[in-house]
Amino acid sequence: MDFGFSDEQRMLRDSVRTLMDRHAPTDMVARHDRERLYPYDLHKAWAEAGLIALPFAEANGGLGGSVIDMAIVGEEIAYTSADFFMAYAGGVFCGLNIERKGSEEQKAAFLPKLIAGDLRMAICISEADAGSDVGAMRTVAKQEGETWRVDGHKLWCTGAGVKDTLLNVYLKTDTTVHHSKGMSLFLIDNDTPGIELKKLDMLGRGATGTYEIRFDGVKVDPDRIVGGVNGGWGCILAGLQVERITSAAGNCGAARAVVDLAAEYASERKQFGKPIGANQAIAHMLADMRTQVEAARTLMWQAAWKVSEGHDALAEISMAKLYSSETYAKVASMGMQIFGAYGYSMEFPMQRHYRDSRSATIAAGSSQMLRNLIARSMGLKVE
Repeated sequence: MDFGFSDEQRMLRDSVRTLMDRHAPTDMVARHDRERLYPYDLHKAWAEAGLIALPFAEANGGLGGSVIDMAIVGEEIAYTSADFFMAYAGGVFCGLNIERKGSEEQKAAFLPKLIAGDLRMAICISEADAGSDVGAMRTVAKQEGETWRVDGHKLWCTGAGVKDTLLNVYLKTDTTVHHSKGMSLFLIDNDTPGIELKKLDMLGRGATGTYEIRFDGVKVDPDRIVGGVNGGWGCILAGLQVERITSAAGNCGAARAVVDLAAEYASERKQFGKPIGANQAIAHMLADMRTQVEAARTLMWQAAWKVSEGHDALAEISMAKLYSSETYAKVASMGMQIFGAYGYSMEFPMQRHYRDSRSATIAAGSSQMLRNLIARSMGLKVE
């Protein structure tokens, strides 16, 4: 097992760091968070640097990068902002599903625009009564002549209202069978008549945005169905491993940033004539924080390595996603304690991590669902 990077991967890591420092300095991140502004210029910079093209096959205009390359990029973007990481990763995950399951015509129509940065994509699965339980979804599509009519309601859709966004909507096309056999993936432009979008007022991650969507008689052509009618379940499963590994990498990057911010503050902030980091209570907190983040990173790189080698890594991926998300939330809370009142101030970045980290244990597989998967990998029959 070799966790060492190649020369090309080290160059990739350094180039992403440089790009983020240049295009997303601290004041820009704070302004976009405060004003809930989507980072359009940063998204274009990612495209121009080839970061969106990275994981796609060369035959589709991509660079043929590996899951390890994706994890490197995810960790470095999230070090700057977990919110910005969602703006990057969400569209890439959707595009990879089109590459895996879409027709040649769909690949030709959408992937070049996505890779060029002219198109964004947003996944739409959750509903009011259907989060982890996707089988409970009620949004439906019914065939009417040569087109399909979509009616229903989606919640918690990341980036869905951003301009030039293609919604990747999972819905029921056959309500008489099990959801794994009656679900489909539709590609719907977010400015299609009959769509109503509402940006929700969430605790964190306001730049990319979380949206509620209502579909009222939305007309969709049959060439916008990915993987065929009732083929949606296969689309969900196809991208699950890469999504969760990359999400774990994002959690690790953001958690690293928290430790660095807290350590820097503890070295500079003086109380009773000495830096607070000289106090054992603070020093031990920081030591624990760094240890936990490095443990999370080790789990994440192990999972990424196994997938890159072609091994089944469901258990490792689940453990990496679980531990990295809970570590991000934990160290962000500890960072708030170290910063004291400054952490509670909106002028300092620790509060942003504290807010953003709370969604990490919910998105891309909740901690409870991941624990079930891990237990089942141990042969336990969890209900």
